[in-house]
Amino acid sequence: MYQRLVLVGNLGRDPEMRYTPNGTAVTQLSVATSRKWTDASGQLKEETAWFRVSVFGKQAETCNQYLAKGRKVLVEGDLVVDEKTGGPRVYQRKDGTYGASFEVRANTVRFLSPKGEGSDNGGGMGVTPIPSEGGSMSEEELPF
Repeated sequence: MYQRLVLVGNLGRDPEMRYTPNGTAVTQLSVATSRKWTDASGQLKEETAWFRVSVFGKQAETCNQYLAKGRKVLVEGDLVVDEKTGGPRVYQRKDGTYGASFEVRANTVRFLSPKGEGSDNGGGMGVTPIPSEGGSMSEEELPF
C-alpha cells in the first residue's frame, strides 16, 4: 500500500523548531489550504482545512530559518493517522466539543512565496520558479 499527500497553502503561524533527544531537528508548521466554489444557489462558498506538518532533519532547520507566517509552501508527505481509529486524530477541547487534527509527516517542503511576499525573515531561499501556463523555463531558470 502507498499514500502520498500534496498540500499547497499558507503558513498560519511562524514555524516552531525543537530537537529530539538524539539531536534531530523537528519543525512544526501550521498550513492552511482553502478552496472556493459557487453553490447551486449562486452563493460563493469557501472552505479552509488546517494541517499540522512535521519536518525533520536539515530540512527542518531550513524551514525554521527561512519560513514565516503567511508564506506559501508546497508540502509532500504522508498522513499520520490515529493508531486507534485509522483516521485523523480526534481530541476534546476545553469547552467539551470535539475536533480533528490532520497531521502530515513531510518528505519535501518547497517554498513558493517570492521574496518580499507575506512575512519574510530574510528568506527567499528555496523558491522554485513556476513557468506560466504554456510557457517553458530556460536552462538558466531550472532549479537543479
